[in-house]
Amino acid sequence: MFKFRQQRRTAVIILAFVALFSGLITGRDILFSLAYLLGVLLIISFGWAWVNINYVHLSRVTRTRRAQVGRPLEERFTVRNTSRIPKLWLEVRDFSSLPHHYSSHVVNGLGPHRTYAWRVTTVCRQRGRYQLGPIRLKTSDPFGLFPMQRDLVPTTNVVIYPLTFEIHQFALPLGILPGGDALRRRTHYVTTNASGVRDYAPGDSFSRIHWRSTARRNRLIVKEFELDPLADIWIVPDMAIFGHIAPRQEDESDDQLSWGPWGFIPNWRNPDEFKLPATTEEYTVTIAASLAQYFLRHDRAVGMLGYGQTNEIVQPDRGERQMNRILETLSVLRAEGEIPISDMLHAESHLFPRGTTVIVITPSTQEEWPTAARQLARRGLRVVSVLVNPASFGGYRSSDGVFSVLQASGMVAYMVNSEDNLTAVLSQSQKQAGSFAIMQ
Repeated sequence: MFKFRQQRRTAVIILAFVALFSGLITGRDILFSLAYLLGVLLIISFGWAWVNINYVHLSRVTRTRRAQVGRPLEERFTVRNTSRIPKLWLEVRDFSSLPHHYSSHVVNGLGPHRTYAWRVTTVCRQRGRYQLGPIRLKTSDPFGLFPMQRDLVPTTNVVIYPLTFEIHQFALPLGILPGGDALRRRTHYVTTNASGVRDYAPGDSFSRIHWRSTARRNRLIVKEFELDPLADIWIVPDMAIFGHIAPRQEDESDDQLSWGPWGFIPNWRNPDEFKLPATTEEYTVTIAASLAQYFLRHDRAVGMLGYGQTNEIVQPDRGERQMNRILETLSVLRAEGEIPISDMLHAESHLFPRGTTVIVITPSTQEEWPTAARQLARRGLRVVSVLVNPASFGGYRSSDGVFSVLQASGMVAYMVNSEDNLTAVLSQSQKQAGSFAIMQ
C-alpha cells in the first residue's frame, strides 16, 4: 500500500513537471494552469498530512501494572485532534508484547478538537513480564499522496502473576516442637527468636556476638536463641530443564478469536473459563504460588528457592509484600536451569536451619531425588514433596516409583496429574493424599 501511494505521488509530480515544460514550449495557458493546479495539490496534501500526524494527542491509561493469569487487564486509549483540520483517518498500531492483547485501532472522521476513546480488555493467559508499547500513528492526506507515520517510543511494563488456587488445608509432617507460642528452650541454632545474652564460649559463631553489650561490658557477649515451633517454610520449585514436559500446543487462535469491525477480538471474556496450560512447568509454578499464598495467609514465614534461567532466592518473610515478591519472581522464572533439584538442595543446604519445612515441587523421576530428600530429613528438616507426574503430560516416565519410595520413607508426598483439580488434590490430608495418588 505504501509503495502504491509513493508511486501515485511520483506520478503527480511527473505530470506537474511535464505540464510546466509543455506550457513553456507551447505557450498554452491550460498547461500552465494544470501545472499550477498539480503543484498546489501537492503543497496542500503535504500540509494536510503534516498537520494530521503532528496535531494529535494520544493517551494510554493502564488500570494496573500487575495482573494475574486468568484475570483481565484493562486499558483505555484516548485520541484527541488538537487542530482545526479534520482527520479523515488515523491508524493507531500497538506493538505490545503481551499475548492476545489486540489494542490497535483505526479512528475515522475525527473532527476538529474532537476526542475519540476506546477500551481494551485482555484476559491474561501467560505469566511473565511484558512491554506495553511502543505505538505507531499513521495517517495521510485526503488524496493519499503523503502517507506519514509517527512513533511514540515511551513504553511501560506489566507483570502477569501466575495463577493461584485456594487451598483449604495442607498436610505437614510433625515438627520437632508442638505448635503454639515459642517455648522457653535454648538452642545452639540461630533462629528468629533472641531470648537473651551470655558470655562468649569457645566455638560460638562470630555472627552471634551482640556488639552493643560487648562494648558496654568490655568483653565478648553473644546472643541466645529459642526454638520457634512455627519454623520457616521454604518452597522449592524444580525449574531445571531435566524432567519437564511441554506437549505441543495446538493453535487455538481460530477458536478463541473472531473477526470484529476493527479486527480480531477474543471470543472468551469470562476469566473463570481459563484453563491452566498442560505443561509441567506451569503446574509447578502454579502449585508453588498457591502454597505460598496458603501459608502467608496463615501468618507463616515463607521463603522460596528456584534455579531457572537465573538463581532466585527469596528469604523467608511474612505479609502481603512477601506474597508480591514471590509472585513476581515466579512470573518470570522459566524451566531453563541446568542444575538438578538434588544438587541444588545440597548446594543451598546452609539456608535451611534445623526444623525448617522444605516443600519441593518437582516432575523429576530420577532416583537421586528420594535419596536427597532422606538426607534432608536426617538433618532435622521436614520435607514435603509435591510430584508433578510427567506421564500424565505425555512423558515416558512416571512419578509412581518416586512416590512409593517417599511414602515408604515416611515422608509426606502429593501426586499431581494433568487436569487435576489442584484445590482438591492439595487440600487432602496426609493419608488421603497417599490413597488419592495410589488410585490415580
